[in-house]
Amino acid sequence: MRLRHPDGTVVHLGYGTNVLPAEDVEGLVAQAVGAGERIRRALDVVPAGAPTGGVVGLGLWLPAAAAHRLAADPDGVRRVRSRLTDHGVEVVTVNAFPFAAFQDPVVKHAVYHPTWAAQERLDFTLAAARVLAGLLPDDAGHGSISTLPLAWHTPWSSEDQRVAEGRLADLSAGLARLADETGRRVVVGIEPEPGCVIETVEQAADRLAAVDREWVGVCLDLCHLAVGFDDAARALGELSAAGLRVVKAQPASALVVDDPADQASRHALASYAEDRFLHQVRQARPVGVGGVSTVAARDDLPDALHGPDPLATDAPWRVHFHVPVHADPRPPLRTGRDDLRSSLAALVGGPAAHVHHLEVETYTWSVLPGGAPADDDALAAGLAAELAWVHAELVALGLDPI
Repeated sequence: MRLRHPDGTVVHLGYGTNVLPAEDVEGLVAQAVGAGERIRRALDVVPAGAPTGGVVGLGLWLPAAAAHRLAADPDGVRRVRSRLTDHGVEVVTVNAFPFAAFQDPVVKHAVYHPTWAAQERLDFTLAAARVLAGLLPDDAGHGSISTLPLAWHTPWSSEDQRVAEGRLADLSAGLARLADETGRRVVVGIEPEPGCVIETVEQAADRLAAVDREWVGVCLDLCHLAVGFDDAARALGELSAAGLRVVKAQPASALVVDDPADQASRHALASYAEDRFLHQVRQARPVGVGGVSTVAARDDLPDALHGPDPLATDAPWRVHFHVPVHADPRPPLRTGRDDLRSSLAALVGGPAAHVHHLEVETYTWSVLPGGAPADDDALAAGLAAELAWVHAELVALGLDPI
């Protein structure tokens, strides 16, 4: 899906395929083709002027093994691109955050390994970049890759930071060589996330001070921003001051608990505590001495609810649980849809587009309360409804469908 911003630039909108379980090349391609066709069919029946037909954008999740296999097989990449194109699917962005096994029964902290202090992370990311360079549509200006915010916050030493800075320097050099070799430009966005070495945009400015800004920037996950009681308008100011650009954004909605002391709220929230993914919880504490507020944190939802040191209940909670952007959870819970709207407005609603790649990323459909979608068609209908909602928001902000 493509839209044109009033400044003349093209904004690509797609859905991230890390919601799908396949990990080998054949399975990844089959699922991408199938999902693309089902999403297109579903968009034909989604109300409110949703786009129909045409090209479906997918943000491709490339596990490490598949990325390395394809990177070593240029003819294989051409075949994949041809098959995707034949089925109306285009890829301008890749998710290289999860290394592997992202839909395993238990993921939790494993998603942060290997870290950016490991050679394997660098090799994986460069392999994904080479594949993306071969998949990009001819008229795409560049490709983007999202990757983890260095590591989970602990353990992380000054030596780890030094090594990671070296890996990122090697990444920039590798991306430059790839551009010289292929004529295709691929840039990488570090994705701040609650609980990680880079959780906030201020930490991004600090930890990424040495990166080559031509090749490395930031991926803004709008759920992560909202969980941290932040928004894109403020984040853009901080990033601009640091000379860091947003190379990719992920429209995603957080789970909001206005009164965590309320028993109905706690009962509803308990249904989101599950074993596969980590669901960090944040609470903005009341303004203290000197007018400075703080953010209290728990690493996972069960810790916040009933761990040995549960989170206080005297102020609202925000939970890192990607919930469908178009739908409401069981009351009295709600989503951060208003935060998502304001962040989209800051990113693309002004006179200039601050990001050109948008990837909807509700990877949690399989663990939503009530059970996973009944089949592939039901899942595609949900993904299409999310895309249609974001598409409608972008049109309302003044972007024109292409």
